[in-house]
Amino acid sequence: MTAKAVVRSMRLRTLPLSTAGVVLGIMLACADYTVPWYTIVLIILTTISLQILSNMSNELGDWLSGVDSDKREGPVYSLGEGGLTTDQMRSCIRIMMLVCCILGLGMIRASFGTVFRIESQILIILGGFAIWAAMNYTLGNRPYGYKGLGDLFVFIFFGLVSVMGSYFVASHSFNWSILMPGTAIGFFSVGVLNVNNIRDMESDADSRTVKTGRAPCKDISYTAYCAWLVSDAHIYVLQFDRPSALPVCYYAASLYHTSDRCMEILRQGA
Repeated sequence: MTAKAVVRSMRLRTLPLSTAGVVLGIMLACADYTVPWYTIVLIILTTISLQILSNMSNELGDWLSGVDSDKREGPVYSLGEGGLTTDQMRSCIRIMMLVCCILGLGMIRASFGTVFRIESQILIILGGFAIWAAMNYTLGNRPYGYKGLGDLFVFIFFGLVSVMGSYFVASHSFNWSILMPGTAIGFFSVGVLNVNNIRDMESDADSRTVKTGRAPCKDISYTAYCAWLVSDAHIYVLQFDRPSALPVCYYAASLYHTSDRCMEILRQGA
């Protein structure tokens, strides 16, 4: 096992999209409240650790199920090229689970001063569910990603939980207007997931396991679907009652990154 192989399995290029929601939530909180810098850092680090845990678990799950075969398009990760063994990957996943727990509890302690408040207990339960969701997309006895539920979970955790959760941790308050930007970021993330699924459609069809309920060919409906998601997300931004310049600019940057990532994935699958 080498450091290069571990870093490759972390899939660091996915981090900008995974942190888009929490950064937006933090920005919206900072527009109304004074948020300590250490709370901001711990929120972002906790999100990054969850994303890395998800990436490693996804790689191991796809490898064990046979989805990641020689016919798979796109980048080749450490298990596929022999840089890591399955046992080594399991060890990495256990370490990342521990890191997620430490950072998550530290984030709650830094924000609320204790882990024994009712708000802290709710966040701990939500954090446990987030760890479960990060690991069971393609891993475990009943991976929900293979049952066509990936879009729903991505929308919830990358959108609603990401934006609204980070806003709550940063501000100690809840505002229903945050639901709109949370929904929009969720649409962005689902759009990227769908483009990944388009790329992997042919290789997934050759395996017994299918990530989503997909059409048997790469037809225009999926491109139209992704375009609808991004367009609908943009509408949500325009409907926001009290737009703040910095969050809206970051929102536009997230849209650009999402579109650029989608085009790169499609080019790899061409």
